[in-house]
Amino acid sequence: MSKVNKDMHIKNAQAQTKAGLDQNQASAEEKVSTDTKAKRFRSENSWKTVKQLFSYFRNNKKLFFAGIFFVGLSSLTAIALNALLSPLIDSVAGTFNQARFVRTLLFTLGLGVAQAAFMYLGSRFNAVLSQRTVTLIRQDLAAKVLHLPISFFDGHTHGEVMSAFTSDIDTLSQTLDQAVSQLMTSVITFVGTTIMMFILSWKLFLLVLACLAQMFLVTRFIASRSGRYYRERQQQTASLNGFVEEMMTAQKVVKVFNYEDRAIADFEDRAEALRQAATKASSFGVVTWPVMGNLTYVMYALVAMLGSFQVVSGAMTLGNMAAFLQYTRVIARPITQMSQQMNSLLAAIAGAERIFRLLDAEEEVMEGPVRLVRSQDSDHKLYWQVPTQVDIHEDATSIDLSSLKTFTAELDNGKTETTTPYKLLPVMGDLRFHEVDFGYVAGQKVLKDISLYAKPGQKIAFVGSTGAGKTTIIKLINRFYDIHEGQITLDGLDIRDINKFDLRSIISVVLQDVNLFSGTIRENIRYGRLDATDEEVVEAAKAANAHHFISRLAEGYDTELVRGGEGLSQGERQLLSIARTAIADPVIVIMDEATSSVDTRTEMQIAQGMDQLMAGRTTFVIAHRLSTVRDANAIMVLEGGEIVERGNHEELMAQKGRYYNLNLGTEELD
Repeated sequence: MSKVNKDMHIKNAQAQTKAGLDQNQASAEEKVSTDTKAKRFRSENSWKTVKQLFSYFRNNKKLFFAGIFFVGLSSLTAIALNALLSPLIDSVAGTFNQARFVRTLLFTLGLGVAQAAFMYLGSRFNAVLSQRTVTLIRQDLAAKVLHLPISFFDGHTHGEVMSAFTSDIDTLSQTLDQAVSQLMTSVITFVGTTIMMFILSWKLFLLVLACLAQMFLVTRFIASRSGRYYRERQQQTASLNGFVEEMMTAQKVVKVFNYEDRAIADFEDRAEALRQAATKASSFGVVTWPVMGNLTYVMYALVAMLGSFQVVSGAMTLGNMAAFLQYTRVIARPITQMSQQMNSLLAAIAGAERIFRLLDAEEEVMEGPVRLVRSQDSDHKLYWQVPTQVDIHEDATSIDLSSLKTFTAELDNGKTETTTPYKLLPVMGDLRFHEVDFGYVAGQKVLKDISLYAKPGQKIAFVGSTGAGKTTIIKLINRFYDIHEGQITLDGLDIRDINKFDLRSIISVVLQDVNLFSGTIRENIRYGRLDATDEEVVEAAKAANAHHFISRLAEGYDTELVRGGEGLSQGERQLLSIARTAIADPVIVIMDEATSSVDTRTEMQIAQGMDQLMAGRTTFVIAHRLSTVRDANAIMVLEGGEIVERGNHEELMAQKGRYYNLNLGTEELD
């Protein structure tokens, strides 16, 4: 190697070394900065959580203030009871004053009864308040979950969501029941006791204050450590709940693939992680009481020694000394209780953070200027109520544009006044994709330049290998996701202009995995349209070819279904799903591999029900078996998110391409 090249290599190596050191230093500084930001975020996030939690008390202000009032009275009477030790002892010490002693004793007994009553009422009001608060949070949580977009559940397991409803809510409930009331009692007791101690002896109070400062530092140290571990415990609990939910749901898969040992091992790993986090959290929680107790004994001993000198010197009476010692024991108790309840409070805040994180999640936006209306005449036709500023796509050639009309809205008072003019556009089911691009993650396209159309009453089929984008197209039709580029139109309207509720009201989906609910068969079919009559339920079952097997059941349509239709075959469940779709009377029907998991004979029964359901409706079919798409008006062959072939069965077979190979069995769909 020449000297010049050697020098260049040395300089390059030195530059790389310096760059590496600079990068390491930058990484270290970034880590410190990140840690600092994380601590600040946790502090701000915890405070935000507490404010959100207390905002729920506004719905029950009377209970909240009544609880505070009686808890405060209970704490003040307890302080007064301790103060009465001084006159009681002083009335006995030295010259016995019987009248004063009896009067003070009776007053003490009465105050004790009042204190017990105040404590009961305060605890009662706080218990009612906490349960009502938890109920409101649980209701908000349920409403929130049902309004979250599909994308949220794609990124969160069911177990995580269920953990918010179970362990997090339970922890919060227990804390609100006990910790909040005790914390209020502790604060009032501490402040009141401090004032009384200062009045009795300011010198002894300074000694107590020095000891309390040490206790405060110890409590702060313990709380700072335990808060982190309580958060970790709640996270590990959610992880374990999610795993158990998955295993319970997939019991058949676990057994078929002999996954029991692996599942047990995975469970033990998660349980061990939870044990470690819970142990660390509990360790700091348990250590609080003995540490604070020992510090209290030290403080009590110091006060007793110094106080004895003051009594001997005549600086204070024996009664005052006894009362001060009692306050010395009392003042440490609120600190110990606060530190003890702080652990519960930290656990509740950790759970509440998860709950409010779910409550703060962005809801699915349903609004859209275009609404669905039904005519009041005998035919009850459906129309799109389109504001004049909304454009109608130029490709909407199948729509009878002559039927467009303007009208004025009727107000609630029954009068007709001129308002913003609308257009009434007949609901036809004309659906088109115009150069659509889409990806679940930015920069990763799942669909590329998809263009297709389905005229009213046509059947469009999608075939292709797993991951080709078939199901994604169906999700875009329902607006479970919104596209990034291009346009999807329905009856000439951009579907992003249509209210999602109204859009989904004219679309029904028959999925491969049927979801049946606990209840009767009649109720499950009526799920498609809740106001359907019993006669309409039977007609829908007949149209879906399900009436025959339902009639053979002992209870018929009143047969109770449990655990998603346990006891029914896969084909029977699918027929019920088709009946549920039929009763909804949709304009657009989507069949997502509805016959892929049944035998050929059952497939024929389902096919008969599907044929009746699809008649006269715009239909999209995701095909697993190519026999189900032969009669489609158009077949789209997808590969890698693109339409590589399109046409009817005969045209595609003549091309001898991808579809041709799928039919010959030389290529597999899955």
